[in-house]
Amino acid sequence: MEHTKDNLTIKEVANLLRCSKSHVQNALRGRVPGMAALTHLPMGRRKVVRRQWLEKWMESNKAS
Repeated sequence: MEHTKDNLTIKEVANLLRCSKSHVQNALRGRVPGMAALTHLPMGRRKVVRRQWLEKWMESNKAS
């Protein structure tokens, strides 16, 4: 899989969300109360999140 702007690492997701990498890992596992798990693609020990998946997740978890 080629690394492009559309594929984000956990660190890049954390920077975009302005939170810690461990909080992103909890979101990937569905361990953030009141929020659905963040869709990701496991690549061995590495996890990749597509930008469109992150945007969809953020929209679905937006407070009203």
